[in-house]
Amino acid sequence: MSTAQQEQRRIEQLKQHSADELEHIEGRERENLEGWIPALASEAEVREALEKAFDYRGDVTVTRKDGTTVEGYVYDRRNGSSLSDSLVRIIPSNGSGRLSIPYCDIAALAFTGRDTAAGRTFEAWVKKYWEKKAAGETNIQIEPEKLD
Repeated sequence: MSTAQQEQRRIEQLKQHSADELEHIEGRERENLEGWIPALASEAEVREALEKAFDYRGDVTVTRKDGTTVEGYVYDRRNGSSLSDSLVRIIPSNGSGRLSIPYCDIAALAFTGRDTAAGRTFEAWVKKYWEKKAAGETNIQIEPEKLD
């Protein structure tokens, strides 16, 4: 079967599901991290939480060991051999410029912002496109939802 035929078959399968069902198709399960405050008791827990923060598409709040907090979007992380060699890079929501915070300076982490990617898979987008096309619409443009 050619690549084009495989893609056509995949599109036909997607048409058989509602957008809500697509969010629960095997392989599409996502953790709901909004509001989660992970325990950072061990090095492994710190690394795991910051890896999830990197994948999260909302703001997180980092509390440093000196008591200061930074709320923003985690856009990068660097894993070193120890927590002091590892760092997370954040774009603060207050617009004060990019920050790098070593893992060893992090006392707490909270997933405080809305996950802007929740419920927005490519498959759901394709489903909406085909629904509009089947309804006879032309010049179909699926616009993204406005963010708060």
